[in-house]
Amino acid sequence: MSTPGIGPTVAATLVAELPELGKLNRQEIASLVGVAPFAKDSGTMRGRRSTWGGRRKVRSVLYMAALTARRYNPVIKAFAQRLAIAGKSFQAIQVAGIRKLLVILNTMVKNNTPGKNLEKI
Repeated sequence: MSTPGIGPTVAATLVAELPELGKLNRQEIASLVGVAPFAKDSGTMRGRRSTWGGRRKVRSVLYMAALTARRYNPVIKAFAQRLAIAGKSFQAIQVAGIRKLLVILNTMVKNNTPGKNLEKI
């Protein structure tokens, strides 16, 4: 809960529904939650990247946490502003923020570091 945007409800949900947090790499944890982009390519056709599947409860809780983090977490806030300037949609920015927040939390649990050192992650 030392990370801005993560409260008691999100922390409890992550502990209960995502015991793999801190044990997997960033691609695996994002895929497990359902925020990793998957390609729909076939031969020379290049399709859109989309996110799907994963653990719905964790994704729902992280959606609300990412909304709060966009306002109060300096790392997520700067990331979201950069994507907005690039012309990304609100939903694309939100999913990218969820993934970034999840990767930060995964790294914090893996390295046993507090949320105050966000810039170094």
